[in-house]
Amino acid sequence: MRPPALATLGLLLVRLLLLPGEAAQKPTPCQSCRELVNKFNQGMVDTAKKNFGGGNTAWEEKSLSKYEFSEVRLLEIVEGLCGSSDFECNRLLEEQEELLEAWWLRLKKEHPDLFEWFCVKTLKVCCSPGTYGPDCHECQGGSARPCSGNGRCSGDGSREGDGACQCHPGYRGALCSDCVDGYFSSLRNETHSVCTACDESCKTCTGPTNRDCIQCEVGWAQEDGACVECDPTCVGCTGKGPGQCKECVPGYSKESGQCTDVDECALPGKACARTGENCYNTPGSYVCVCPEGFEETEDACVPAQPAGHEVTEEDPARLPIREDL
Repeated sequence: MRPPALATLGLLLVRLLLLPGEAAQKPTPCQSCRELVNKFNQGMVDTAKKNFGGGNTAWEEKSLSKYEFSEVRLLEIVEGLCGSSDFECNRLLEEQEELLEAWWLRLKKEHPDLFEWFCVKTLKVCCSPGTYGPDCHECQGGSARPCSGNGRCSGDGSREGDGACQCHPGYRGALCSDCVDGYFSSLRNETHSVCTACDESCKTCTGPTNRDCIQCEVGWAQEDGACVECDPTCVGCTGKGPGQCKECVPGYSKESGQCTDVDECALPGKACARTGENCYNTPGSYVCVCPEGFEETEDACVPAQPAGHEVTEEDPARLPIREDL
């Protein structure tokens, strides 16, 4: 059942020609073993009732019983396991074909879980779910529900990792049983801990609404027992709208009780420093731009020069517009 020698040689040549980036992505031994087992299990599904269905039920049941554990069926499964370009699958199959055959013919009934028998107990390249590392220790929180079911155990199911919990969003702690800011505990007992997102107005909370906030999120303020959204012009507020601001953000000032935009271009002091610049007011700020046909220098807007024009120190068009000191 082994691949022909020429086919094996071809696979080796393909492997040698792999680009460095492809070689770096070589699967771990556990990944290769798990993939081979998955393909073997699929092969068993595909061959479960192959070539039967003629209508003679008694004959089919007798024939299927013989076929179920036969070498003929094993050969059909193995022949369809690996694609011609799947080097890792073919390599592992060639190295461990006798083990697979022994499991199929003698050990299948005693050890029905091929992954557990082949990858975990025999080759020892994987661990059972909920365990990790070279000795397959239990993950934090136990193998039944690692990390309280709220995170991933580092190295889970492999001979790698350190077993530390990598928590899902909303959870923290060594066992991922506590809630981060922005979440509250909606269920907690001896076996389960569930964290649910607070209302968007809350930084911390005890429940799902804006009235359950312990502390308001930035841009929101406590008003009548609830966190309300401050107007973008506010620094702190007592309610919605620009008229409820405690203070105004830079570029705004209070007029008639609400924060309004300051027109910096209309202020007595000159907003734009360069000579000849135009000032344009914007919400909360302003911009300074040279007129069309002019370009910026360090302290003035000067007429733009045609392409190819050679500038000299005596060029009056480039001299700063200021009095000599």
